[in-house]
Amino acid sequence: MMEAESDLEPRVGPVPKGEPYFHPYHHPAAGWGAAKSVTKFLLDEGTLIEGPRAIMKMNHENGGFDCPGCAWPDDTKGLKLDICENGIKHVTWELTHKRANREMFARHTVSEMHEWSDFKLEDQGRLTEPMVYDAATDHYVPISWHDAFELVGRHLRNLENPNQASYYTSGRLGNEATFLYQLMARELGTNNLPDCSNMCHEASGRALTAALGTGKGTVDLKDWEATDALFILGVNVASNAPRMLTSLTEAFDRGAQVVHINPFIEAGATKAIIPHDFLDMATFHATRTSTLDLQVRVGGDMALLRGMAKAVLEQAKTDPKAIDSQFINRHTVGFEEYRALCEATPWEELERQSGLSRADILKAARIYTDADRSIISWCLGVTQHEHGVDTVREIVNLLLLRGNLGREGAGPSPVRGHSNVQGNRTCGIDHRPEPEFLDRLAEVCKINPPRDHGLDTIGTLQAMNRGDVKVFIGMGGNFALAVPDSPFSYEALRNCDLTVQVSTKLNRSHVVHGKEALILPCLARTDKDHQRAGVQSTSVEDSMSMVHLSVGMKRPASKHLLSEPAIISGMARAALPASPTPWEWYIEDYDRIRDTMSEVLDGFEDFNRRVRLPLGFRIKQPARELIFLTESGKAEFSSAKLADVVPAPGMLALGTMRSHDQWNTTIYSDNDRYRGIKNLRELVFMNEDDMRERGISEFDPVNIVATAKDGSHRYLDGYLAIPYDMPRGCAAGYMPEMNVLIALCDYSTQSDQPLMKHVKVHITAAT
Repeated sequence: MMEAESDLEPRVGPVPKGEPYFHPYHHPAAGWGAAKSVTKFLLDEGTLIEGPRAIMKMNHENGGFDCPGCAWPDDTKGLKLDICENGIKHVTWELTHKRANREMFARHTVSEMHEWSDFKLEDQGRLTEPMVYDAATDHYVPISWHDAFELVGRHLRNLENPNQASYYTSGRLGNEATFLYQLMARELGTNNLPDCSNMCHEASGRALTAALGTGKGTVDLKDWEATDALFILGVNVASNAPRMLTSLTEAFDRGAQVVHINPFIEAGATKAIIPHDFLDMATFHATRTSTLDLQVRVGGDMALLRGMAKAVLEQAKTDPKAIDSQFINRHTVGFEEYRALCEATPWEELERQSGLSRADILKAARIYTDADRSIISWCLGVTQHEHGVDTVREIVNLLLLRGNLGREGAGPSPVRGHSNVQGNRTCGIDHRPEPEFLDRLAEVCKINPPRDHGLDTIGTLQAMNRGDVKVFIGMGGNFALAVPDSPFSYEALRNCDLTVQVSTKLNRSHVVHGKEALILPCLARTDKDHQRAGVQSTSVEDSMSMVHLSVGMKRPASKHLLSEPAIISGMARAALPASPTPWEWYIEDYDRIRDTMSEVLDGFEDFNRRVRLPLGFRIKQPARELIFLTESGKAEFSSAKLADVVPAPGMLALGTMRSHDQWNTTIYSDNDRYRGIKNLRELVFMNEDDMRERGISEFDPVNIVATAKDGSHRYLDGYLAIPYDMPRGCAAGYMPEMNVLIALCDYSTQSDQPLMKHVKVHITAAT
């Protein structure tokens, strides 16, 4: 059994600029704090001209580019400043004038760069040309595109089995590139298509598909503007989906109820000043973003939701209008079993598992029954648990009780965290593809796609470690830093014969590599994409199923960069020299890719015309029209056993999360403004009583020991304890530093997601 140590990891963030600092944050989210942060970031990156220009093009219809950050929908009213602090940072990170060029690679060995912090790696700037690893000198050296593609092609052609390659995708990949990427993998003969959704919202997709027959939410932004009650679970709005703040403040202003459910009361769950509201900015006027905050214990959301359902059903005994019996009888199955389950669940157990009092649960239930229309929205705080699928199904159960589906202002609304991660799945990145999709792909593209399920992220890591996957290709992202169990995962990557990373900037995945390795630099979302037919656009899908075009605005960082579709085409032709697929023809004009997509993908009919409509088009959602593509033909209640999430005596349930000055694995600084932290990332947030019980004071160094499912242990030593307002028995800290605590065997049997929000740990004072 593996015993992983933390000293295998270099620093993630930059060198701190001062002593660690903590003071609780009590100011509004966004507002002048965000404006000051953005201005400093633009100055530091030297983008005071290009930055403001990008701000005026970001998330705009008719020639704008889609923010490469979160997947929150663009404003339906054509807002001219539909932006946020973290989105601007993300774009400015692309606009930097720094370059990771051949001279930089010549100065530093890969072993040397491996010792750099992840901040320093990315801070080298934009990649400028293809590079190949030279084992003899331990350097990356330039390689032509032709030779790079031939290297990839040779490895893929020489595999004994096409399943010895795995094709990873990050959410930043546009729809057209996504479609070509999955086409290449399937023409080569594998469904090994892991993606970042395997680590984030896999539970949501599986739960919604089982309950409603669709893997997506059913609401759109107009529903958010019409609802009477919003329930926001497991998401730090101000950092992870900042443009949602606009919807929350508007909801509060019109009298809607806004309930936040999270172990922390985050800044975005208190009050905000929206930057594009110039009067509020000028007068420092903040608007509340919640009417109730419930601090559920880590993993206790399912118990809270069932408690709300139990309260609704108890109310229905004297108030028939508490539930929508007509909707339940006409459109659902499994109601009686679910009602019996709720009645049999004791209030004492619901309180114990949720960490909330019965009175607090009843407050939330009363808000729900008083509202005519309710939306329940959630993110990774709900999904990254063993019981994540059951919890999302419990969300659907609660919505079905009152007919909160198929009408304006009501329904489930998952918050996808990365731009176009939902589009990736829609356009074919799925290791468990539906037979109907494969049938259409075979008919339209004249290939014979494999039918067996492929490998997801966890399966890929396991197979690489066994030697069963020999070639790993990563389209965007930072796979090495994002996945759990860092020592195991690093060894798995190093075990590959070839690793290929398609990237815009240097990152950990370039210095943790296979026996042979390629860095293939691509255009960024902000770069103009020139092809034979002219400047090209790509499409993306937001978290509410809207598909729209994105057009880069600036000259590429280097003349040697290729677009992601062009890189995929080059690899595919090299690996499939006799392929009838017109790879080169597709790249001349992306409309040709979209024409093929319109024949293969449900909801993409007449793609090229509809995507050019103002704000694009929305993919049809059958469940929104009360058409349920389930086995029963109806929405299905679930009756899962209530999860036991109470830590064993002496243990804590630790959840990993991002800081505010961070986007996924990209770290901008060692600060976390909204949690009152400066100059510190190696920390653990704890309840004050839990600290006192262990003899720990503020800023004391502690030792953290995680216990995996297989009984093995993983360690982090010397992290500093921070007292924080959170439930007893809970702890939290930053990813990716704490990924080392999560064993590869610690994944959900329901969704195969790593248990990044429920790590079982002992924390003791360092001796």
